[in-house]
Amino acid sequence: MTTTLAWLLFALGVGHIVYAFAKFRVPLLEGLSAGVVGQFGSPEVRRTAFWFTMFGPLLMLSGQVALHAAHAGDLGLFRLVGAYLLAISVVGVVALPKSPFVVGLLISSSIVAASYGFI
Repeated sequence: MTTTLAWLLFALGVGHIVYAFAKFRVPLLEGLSAGVVGQFGSPEVRRTAFWFTMFGPLLMLSGQVALHAAHAGDLGLFRLVGAYLLAISVVGVVALPKSPFVVGLLISSSIVAASYGFI
């Protein structure tokens, strides 16, 4: 179960990037074609596209750390990854109740629960 949850977290990161390129294709391409450096501060849609896209690799990294912890049997590290994501997801759900942060909330709470042996 722990490796499945870790892979779900990694997949969430991949999905974040794929969705970013689908939803923010135009602003991302405009920023790239404008030379990248200093091109994602404004307009607001470029800034949003940048941060939304950059969150994907961070989720993938978290998934890789969780996967390593699962394979090594390091439930403390596994729990830590889940706890960080849980905190981020709670803030995200509070700030944006009708957002995909609910998915992070489900995955992270499952990771924490699995680290304690509840699932």
